[in-house]
Amino acid sequence: MLSVGEVLAVDRRRLRLALWPGSGSTANLSRGPQATLMLVVGAETYYVRARVRRLPDLALSHGARACFEADVEDVLVDVVAYAAVTSGVEFRLNDPEQVLQGWQEAVAALGAVGR
Repeated sequence: MLSVGEVLAVDRRRLRLALWPGSGSTANLSRGPQATLMLVVGAETYYVRARVRRLPDLALSHGARACFEADVEDVLVDVVAYAAVTSGVEFRLNDPEQVLQGWQEAVAALGAVGR
């Protein structure tokens, strides 16, 4: 599961991810180049198939992040007539100011990759 502070859309076909090094997502993405990201937006569910590659880790003030770049290969929008998605994953930030600051730093670092 990724948060808004871990993903940057570089352009229409490329994403960058800044993940905790010891996370299951990092382990899964490190295994091979194929990945599927699922997003719930309103009543629609999106499946984004991508080819990923690991980039050098990001050194951030709140700890290093594993950095990946994903080239989007295909997007499937999953909508059916007989049912509607009524909610996605919801969570509450325990320290919103600190978390938002960390997310902003991570997204800025993702944008600076390769510059």
